Amino acid sequence: MKAPQDVILAPVITEKSAAVIDDGKYTFKVATGANKLEIKDAVEKLFGVKVIGVNITNYDGKVKRQRYTFGRTPAYKKAIVTIDTEGKDRSYLVKGGKASKASGKFKTSIEEFGFGQ
Repeated sequence: MKAPQDVILAPVITEKSAAVIDDGKYTFKVATGANKLEIKDAVEKLFGVKVIGVNITNYDGKVKRQRYTFGRTPAYKKAIVTIDTEGKDRSYLVKGGKASKASGKFKTSIEEFGFGQ
């Protein structure tokens, strides 16, 4: 099991990622070996939010030229994490058909992301 700080490397703050924050979607640069479940667990532990979905994309390094030689920038993985912005109590049925409530103990936004909402 990886530590959450090893999975989530940095937030990605661009115009496009800032535009979808109102929908509860946050963009992170993540470790290249991380899968969706590890990313979900890491975001929930680091920020105390309820994650609904995780979409990931792999980016290859770009070919760059410096004078006479060619090189590549490092490859990276980006994750778009959708969090629960409702934050309301949910009810579900338990054994015996009784209704039980799950409290909304999770936050509805990530304030540590770099800018307020």
